[in-house]
Amino acid sequence: MLSWDEYSEDANTPTNPTVAAPAAPSPAAPAVTEPPAGNTVPAASDIFNGVDLDAAEITAGLEDLEMTGARVRAEDKRIINATSDVNQVVPIKYDWAWQKYLDGSQNHWMPQEISMAADLALWKDPNGLSEDERRIVKMGLGYFATADTVVANNLLLSIYKHITAPECRFYIGLQFREELIHAHAYQYCIESLAMDDGEIWNMYREQPSVARKAAWSLKHTEVINKPEFVTGTPEADKEFLKNLISYYVGAEGIFFYCGFAAILQMGRQNKMTGVAEQFQYILRDESMHLNFGIDLINQIKIENPHLWDQEMQDITTRLIAEAVMLECEFARDMIPRGVLGMNANMIEQYLKFIGNRRLTQLGLKELWKGIENPFPWMSEIMDLRKEKNFFETKVTEYQQAGALSWD
Repeated sequence: MLSWDEYSEDANTPTNPTVAAPAAPSPAAPAVTEPPAGNTVPAASDIFNGVDLDAAEITAGLEDLEMTGARVRAEDKRIINATSDVNQVVPIKYDWAWQKYLDGSQNHWMPQEISMAADLALWKDPNGLSEDERRIVKMGLGYFATADTVVANNLLLSIYKHITAPECRFYIGLQFREELIHAHAYQYCIESLAMDDGEIWNMYREQPSVARKAAWSLKHTEVINKPEFVTGTPEADKEFLKNLISYYVGAEGIFFYCGFAAILQMGRQNKMTGVAEQFQYILRDESMHLNFGIDLINQIKIENPHLWDQEMQDITTRLIAEAVMLECEFARDMIPRGVLGMNANMIEQYLKFIGNRRLTQLGLKELWKGIENPFPWMSEIMDLRKEKNFFETKVTEYQQAGALSWD
């Protein structure tokens, strides 16, 4: 074992400064030895200076590994069920995924950068917010406090391991980190407002409209979370595709929008501006997550057209309709009366508008005819240009949103 009393960076420097070092002998000329003949492997004892390692044991079995020598080709890559090496990113095939990874890597923020002082003062003021406005803040934070953790766990435990395109894995890894930052942001808001009494944290178990959204999301991980689940058959691949649709399109593409619209509307009226700014940063991230998920699903459809049969299209339409219905229920619970210039009917119209948008992004027919966006300012905040997926625009550059502004 190393001892700092015995160790010295310079072998000729004494470790005890009070004892003079003996004079160093004149260095002798190094002995000239012949290099070993052939490709001789040094003995383990020579390399590890006496540590008990057996070189033969270390290399045992390595010669049995199959080394084909075949190089990875871009055309061999697939989103799922690829036989190419998932460890080798280059050559890049999915430029849209790689570009999103590059863009997202420049988009870093932390919750503590945003001051919550004004929010705390307003929250503590008995006349600062109405009860309906307080309900919006509580229910918004109550749902989101666990929603992003549910999404992050699904990414890490269910989705990542079945995606065989390395450049897509890069973005999923980045998204996982962003989901944790979002969960951190909600925690930061809750603790800054001294809401840590258990009501908010347990809302996804105890508030029916919140619990049903969480249960709907968790239901779609049951099958693919099983250790024995693997893709590679039409049945398994469809189950995996249902997971992607329920999470990227349902949870992130629909479930987030009522809470975001209500909180951002408060920010536009200079109320709870710290919470609203956190939500605006998060919404910017989530629009990119949704964009990636839509592209991912559409690419799987292209590579596996047999999966996108009429049955799968009907399942997708039903999943989107269910998500809109559950979010409308949440909206009526969150906004039981008109407040902030919005009401549950307007939110419901907005959610049907969003639902139609999701259907058309996947190449499906709209369910709700003649629906317009009652909150055009949401599109401006979110920058819907980033919601255009690769298959609509055929471009791979998505500009980052500029400086946040409530104007």
